[in-house]
Amino acid sequence: MSDTVRIDKWLWAARFFKTRTLATSAVELGRVLQNGQRVKPAHSVRQGDMLEIQHADQVWELQVLRALEVRGSATVAQTMYQETAESTEKRVKAAQDRKYFREPGASLTGRPTKRDRRLLDFTRS
Repeated sequence: MSDTVRIDKWLWAARFFKTRTLATSAVELGRVLQNGQRVKPAHSVRQGDMLEIQHADQVWELQVLRALEVRGSATVAQTMYQETAESTEKRVKAAQDRKYFREPGASLTGRPTKRDRRLLDFTRS
């Protein structure tokens, strides 16, 4: 086990991304911050580093506990990091908001009728 690992390999091994290519793209697009700074995919991750990962509509803030470059089981991957309490609270709150939010036009199919349009305008105001 080495002391440092490439950040794209670590993200893949920790199971935040399904492939290394997706992890590399996320790092290049600035969706992964290490200690508050944008980094390149080849940048090294060490034990104790703080990472902020934006994937889909979720944001994780975590501390690196282990630097492994081999993808293992999900239980092994969960031992590689520790999520901050604030991050956990934010993700749980966001999940609840998504659960109870209903898109106003979700029940509509195709082009809205005049009646549908009035209902949409009424719900927005």
